[in-house]
Amino acid sequence: MSLRLIPLLGASAALRRVHVDCAWVMIVANALAGAWALGAHRWERLRHRALWVFTTIAELTVFVQVILGVILIQGRDKKPYDFHMLYGFSAMAAVGIIYSYRAQLKPHLYLLYGGGGLFIMGLGLRALAVGPH
Repeated sequence: MSLRLIPLLGASAALRRVHVDCAWVMIVANALAGAWALGAHRWERLRHRALWVFTTIAELTVFVQVILGVILIQGRDKKPYDFHMLYGFSAMAAVGIIYSYRAQLKPHLYLLYGGGGLFIMGLGLRALAVGPH
């Protein structure tokens, strides 16, 4: 192994650790946003602008995860990552679909974002479960 590859491997391992840690941030944030939105559907006192700010941040973590994953997989055999990538890109698509249906489902907005947040959480958990170890 050449000495030039050692820093690259160290950076790759560090980036992988960041990717895994951020995955848990994404999972927990979307779970909390989803639960909050479902609670807001039931209890009016939970309906705050902060819910939408938090939901936006939680959903943006999905894009951060996909970007980190794409960086990590460059130059590697993609076969072991197939299902991991499927769940990651599905989560990204889910964010777009949820956002695109907000106008049509305005009377059910809290249910849309509540279920959507929990769905994204589930995709994150599946991505972790099938990811290469």
